[in-house]
Order: sequence, then structure tokens, then C-alpha cells
Amino acid sequence: MVLDLPALEALGWDADWEAAFAPFATDGVRPVRVVAVHRETAIVRDGAGDRPASVSGVFRFEALARSDFPAVGDWVVLGADDVVSAILPRRSVFKRMAADSSRRGSSLDDEQIMASNIDVALLVAGLDNDFNLRRIERYLAIAMSSQITPVVVLNKADLADDVDGRLVAVDAIAPGVATVAVSARTGQGLDELRAHLLPGTTAAILGSSGVGKSTLVNALLGEDRQATAEVRDSDSRGRHTTTHRELFELPGGALLVDTPGIRALEVLGAEEGVETAFDDVADIAATCRFSDCQHNGEPGCAVRAALADGTLSPERLASHQKLERELARAAREGDPRARAEYRRTWKIIHKSVEEHMNRKYGGGSR
Repeated sequence: MVLDLPALEALGWDADWEAAFAPFATDGVRPVRVVAVHRETAIVRDGAGDRPASVSGVFRFEALARSDFPAVGDWVVLGADDVVSAILPRRSVFKRMAADSSRRGSSLDDEQIMASNIDVALLVAGLDNDFNLRRIERYLAIAMSSQITPVVVLNKADLADDVDGRLVAVDAIAPGVATVAVSARTGQGLDELRAHLLPGTTAAILGSSGVGKSTLVNALLGEDRQATAEVRDSDSRGRHTTTHRELFELPGGALLVDTPGIRALEVLGAEEGVETAFDDVADIAATCRFSDCQHNGEPGCAVRAALADGTLSPERLASHQKLERELARAAREGDPRARAEYRRTWKIIHKSVEEHMNRKYGGGSR
């Protein structure tokens, strides 16, 4: 089997991927990259162009969750009959709770891979009425949890009155993280952004609807490939114009995964990322008198002292605590015993409150 190395390298192939493919290398199979997924059909690409591919029966039988199936960005092993037999080990993933996660019969079904094997995360925020530092913090935590290099992209610079002020605000919550102010419509700042998109690297563009992701993708591609829509004047929010994930090859040699607009991205397995994104909070908390300080009025609480003197903002602490609660919930949902213990604890609390109310006010339970 002879691989079309130049074509594969243009898709991000390197020596490490070649080593990962070696155990599967037999006659009639080749590595290809997943560039789109439509229901259960993957669109794969190599030197021979794009083609639809399905998974083998054995693959389907052995899959335990939807996250075991091919996702955009995956490198997969493809047979001569365009059937996927294996996925090469993922280097990084963006994942979230699936849209139907209310069905909690099996927590494994709730995890959805948005994109895999990402090197750079373009975290897009709009410099208009929907600018939200707390949402940027969330995306930073998720990117850092997967060891993905984040770049904060502040779009719609042509509509902002105080671009420098917004840059300072982002730097305060993300020191050391590259931040670029751009206008996808006018081209402002795009050359600076392209400097972070090196040939052969794969970037994913993340951001809620209305921040101009599709317009930005079109600007980077140099052509109108993605549909765009106007945002509401009242809050600058828009409709989801991107309805599926797709990997594009940019003119400069980088690859870019566009994703549907996401407003409530779950923090799954992002413990390390939260600590990295909020290292200022962690550093302050480490100086509390008690190691198990909950920052709720305990003596010697450094966090409360930082709030009092302005070193730490209440909004940033609240954002950190919210993400910590989400991490605890995600861990609980993934562990049946922890979930059962949590429910049992709250039943005890509810019963105690009910008994207290009955003793104090009389009457039976409703």
C-alpha cells in the first residue's frame, strides 16, 4: 500500500499519526480524515477526494456510546469498500452533553464529540451587545482541559466603540492567551489571526450564535461557503446558520472546523482546564487559613479578603464556582453510585425540612 503523503500531510498527517496507523496497516486499507458527519454517514477525505463511509458491523457492535463513532477531525482506517473499521486514538476532543441529554438512562449516551484532533481553538465573541466575559471563561476552561491552544477572537470590531477596553478586559481573565480583535466583514485583524493558523494545524471555531462565526469562516476561506444571517438588534443574538460540523482547508494550509452556535456548552472532564483558566482564583484560595475553606465566611478566608479589597471580582468568583458545580454534576451523572448517594442525601434533607415544618406549624405533609 502506497500512501499519498502530500495529500495526507495537507490534512494534518504526521509521523505520530503514521505510527498510530501502523498496527492497522494491511493491504486494502488506508488512513483518511473525517471532514463531515451526516447522521451515521461520515464524509472522509484523502488524496482521492471526498467519499461517504459507514462503520463496519463489528465496529457498531463494539461501540458503547455515540462518542465511539467517527466525529469530524478523526483519522480513521478505511477499507476498499469504504467501510470504517477503526478510529485512530484521538489527541484531543471537544465534547458536550447531547441535545437529548434529558434521557438519562445511560450517561454514556449523553456525551457527544463535537470535533477531535484540534490544535488551536478560536474562541469567538462578538464586540456588540452580546459580549460576555463569563462565556469566554467557559470556552477557555474547555480548551485548556484538552491541551488545546486557545485564541480569543473578538469579532465585529467595526461595530465596537471601545475595542481596547474589551481587549484589556479579556486579558484580565486570560493572561497570556492570545487575543485578536477582528472584523470579518471589513477584513480588519484577519492577517494577525492567520498568524495563529499554521499549515497542517487544525483549528476549531467555537462561539454562540450571532457572534459572526460563519462570516469569519467565509472571510478566512476567501469565499462565501457558509450561510449567514442577521442578528437581532435588541441583544445581538442570531439564529443557528451552521447546522452541522465540517472541516475546511484554508488557503494558507491550515484546517478549520466550523461548529453550530452553542450557548450552553457543558464542561465535561474539564477539571484541569478550569483550574488553569482560573489559576488566579486557585492561587488566592491556596492561601486561605483552612485547606477545605468554602469561602462562605470562614475565618482567614483569603478569597473573601480579595473580594473586599477588589483583587478578585464577585463575577469571576461566581463564574468559577458555577463551573465547579457543573464539574461535580458531570462527575455525579457519570457515576451511578455517586448519583444514588446524591439523591439519597437530598431525600434526607427534604424529609428533615418537612418534619421541622410540621413540628413548627403542624399539619401533615402534602
